[in-house]
Amino acid sequence: MHRRQFLSTTAAAMGLFAMPAIRPAGAADRRVLKFVPQADLAVLDPIGTTAYVTRNHALMVFDTLYGVDDKNQPHPQMVEGHVVENDGKLWRLTLRPGLQFHDGTPVLARDVVASINRWGKRDIYGGALMAVIDDLSAPSDRVVEFRLKKPFAHLPAVLGKGAPTIAAIMPERLAKTEATTQITEIVGSGPYRFLAKERNPGALNVYEKFAGYVPRDGAANYLSGGKVAHFERIEWHTLPDASTAAAALQAGEIDWWEQPTSDLTPLLRGNADIRVQVQDTTGFAGVMRFNHLQKPFDNPAIRRAFFGGILQSDYLIAAVGEDKALWRDGLGFFHPDSPMASKAAIPAGKPDLARVKQDLAAAGYKGERVVMLATADFPVINLMSQIAADMFQKVGVNLDLQVQDWATVSSRLQSREPIDKGGWSVTCNFAAGIGMFNPAAHSYLRSNGEKALFGWPTIPAIEQLRNDWFDAPDLAAQQKICEEIQKVAYAETPYIPLGLYYQPTAFRADLTGMLKGTPLFYGLRRA
Repeated sequence: MHRRQFLSTTAAAMGLFAMPAIRPAGAADRRVLKFVPQADLAVLDPIGTTAYVTRNHALMVFDTLYGVDDKNQPHPQMVEGHVVENDGKLWRLTLRPGLQFHDGTPVLARDVVASINRWGKRDIYGGALMAVIDDLSAPSDRVVEFRLKKPFAHLPAVLGKGAPTIAAIMPERLAKTEATTQITEIVGSGPYRFLAKERNPGALNVYEKFAGYVPRDGAANYLSGGKVAHFERIEWHTLPDASTAAAALQAGEIDWWEQPTSDLTPLLRGNADIRVQVQDTTGFAGVMRFNHLQKPFDNPAIRRAFFGGILQSDYLIAAVGEDKALWRDGLGFFHPDSPMASKAAIPAGKPDLARVKQDLAAAGYKGERVVMLATADFPVINLMSQIAADMFQKVGVNLDLQVQDWATVSSRLQSREPIDKGGWSVTCNFAAGIGMFNPAAHSYLRSNGEKALFGWPTIPAIEQLRNDWFDAPDLAAQQKICEEIQKVAYAETPYIPLGLYYQPTAFRADLTGMLKGTPLFYGLRRA
């Protein structure tokens, strides 16, 4: 199955769509940055979803106690420093002086306590920290104390990580909202504040430089260091049509397009006023995610059968094109650059669709309707879904492919209802590569049932091995555990890896200071 059969936006289609009224061509304002995100910002709450578009929004508005650098090493951010006592079971964190929220109130330790408690109920890595907390308190306005049941050396890393949800610090009055209820008042203490009155869902979100933000000393490095905001105003313009976004970028109507489609990147590379490059060098991992709560995918043998129909390169070419510098196949359940990576149990060889069909029948598949969710306004996800759908149909699955907008799909993915009541069976998506370096923050690998990421796998062996990994005495022990995790993951199939790809981004050549990693707006300026 070839990518061109599915791609609906091509360079030849340029000019066929009406241009949005963003700004006159070439009239760039040095104070304003115009950005096209990967998808519509459907959810504003930083812990309300694992969607990366929400995470990117949160990194503008909220600050975190620690921040990891581009080597995934944590550094103090809102924290001035910390001390560790009682054989690693007491952590005392002291906040930097002068921190304030966008509503003018000071950041206090009790805000931190409430924020961590709310975030820890939803985040998978945060859950590991919460499980060992005996008491989390604010003995003074600037001091936060973690009293632990046992040592947890990962504390700064979990509080400073970048995916999938950040440990965003918000006012106590908002953080006391139930973790399952989305907040709509967005108040953080980060370098930009959210202008709710200018929000136009599905079209526009606006941010303004926060004059009260005091950056740390030193240069910014991914989520750590001095987060200096140079633009007075940042506008996120949702442009679902790729041709429209490409034309707007070339005309100077926008400054930055987060995820250009691969068929349009050659056109953009040929424009001297545009830079096309990979900023996130850890990449993204394609995933095929099953709903473990619904038939037929409550059966691990049926889930596992689809391994035999997967050729990862098909999905990678769909995502970023045929340039092999932009993708790596042979992906297992851990990032290939991680010391935890293993080839154990991952099937090799070409797809055998006849064998998949036989294995499905042997596993008990009886023609149940399968609802696959795809999204029309998220090209990478849509293309991977189309390739998966083609394979499903060829092996005899009774498939109902439903292509909807991203806001609808992201909402439906949270539904545990049967498919005849709006539920779903399977979907394709992607995960940040940086979250796959170990089992601690690997959201798609977590298998703790109703507390897991959408799909809700229940695989006790993975959970036990994950707990063992936290207590492992050295790297060799951790590697052995991860090899076992991979064997179990292949047998039980929480999801199927679809390969690792490196997504280029495209921006006007006069932008300087762009940091590696996810879209970050501090340090960025116009030359």
